[in-house]
Amino acid sequence: MPSRLRPLVAPLLLVALLAIVFRARVQKEMADFEVYRTAASRVLHAQPLYVASDGHYQFKYLPAFAMAMMPFALVDREASKAIWFALSAGLLTSLVRWSVRALPERRRSDRTLLWLTVLFMAKFYAHELTLGQTNILLGTLLVGALLAAQVDLPILSGVLIGLAAFVKPYALLLLPWLAFTHGATAALVSVSVLGTGLVLPAAIYGWQGNVQLLADWWRTVSGSTGGNLLGNDNVSFASMWAKWLGVGAPAAALATITTGAGLGLVATVWVRRQTVADPDYLEFALLMLLVPLLSPQGWDYVLLLGTPAVVCLIDRWAEVGFNWKVATALSLVLMGLTIFDIMGRTLYAQFMALSIVSVAAAAAAVALGHLRWKALA
Repeated sequence: MPSRLRPLVAPLLLVALLAIVFRARVQKEMADFEVYRTAASRVLHAQPLYVASDGHYQFKYLPAFAMAMMPFALVDREASKAIWFALSAGLLTSLVRWSVRALPERRRSDRTLLWLTVLFMAKFYAHELTLGQTNILLGTLLVGALLAAQVDLPILSGVLIGLAAFVKPYALLLLPWLAFTHGATAALVSVSVLGTGLVLPAAIYGWQGNVQLLADWWRTVSGSTGGNLLGNDNVSFASMWAKWLGVGAPAAALATITTGAGLGLVATVWVRRQTVADPDYLEFALLMLLVPLLSPQGWDYVLLLGTPAVVCLIDRWAEVGFNWKVATALSLVLMGLTIFDIMGRTLYAQFMALSIVSVAAAAAAVALGHLRWKALA
């Protein structure tokens, strides 16, 4: 084979593998993508988006996201699935590569970090692609915002965080960090993007219709939180305490305290940013990892947002003490290598009911804090 063609072998094999997986498994699934496509079709006809009769598959995103998905409602269902899957797979490649490239002062090779990160995060990536979800898009926008901040383009960072908020409002967790770290102007840009997107559906629904849509959105999101706390795949702090103690005031109080502790960890890490040369990466990675833990509807596959955190922990693993090596390795294994297809339905259900993934993700967040405490990242 000519040497100039060898770099194309791996990408072509990957494309072929993804095509086989899509045809054999994913094409029959993608239930969440169907929700977005249905909402987009309703936008085209100025119909209500938040329909209670949709049940479990009720649309829960901001109206502007349904508008963004309109092109997928204009093509055949199977074609739209294939396009969304291809876009998601391409964005996933960017998410992982950018997470590696953005890490300052890397100790390990790019290839090692890529493969080990994919190993620990593969189950989340696979679940995401099978559902046709949007977290890969969200993660790619956020890592793009991190890269923009690292090269002194805070305005672009603000735009990307603002756009990410329409994919999922989780992205707003990054807004205070952006304001404190890169200035109020960048944060105001995010707010401006958010404001523009909130009023954009008025072009189709009218001002009053848009206000009603936003009210319906809030009622839908807030009304569905309690019913999802005991779901096996929910890894949030709120779910963790509800599973351990039952839904009620004690669990809610402890969830609030745990959330405060998580935000306190973020604040501690930020206060010590002067101890390292390039502090942005670890802080951003920590916030992304905490997103599914802080959100009451944080499903396990949302932990794919922890990709930068996993990259950082793997890269600096050799530099921490023995106890921290063991704790970090155990957290990554319990979080990412406990797989339904290997464990079986019963054991996996028990594992998730005990919220072990939540504990493991929280331990990974603490391990990131330790890296900053030791001025390693």
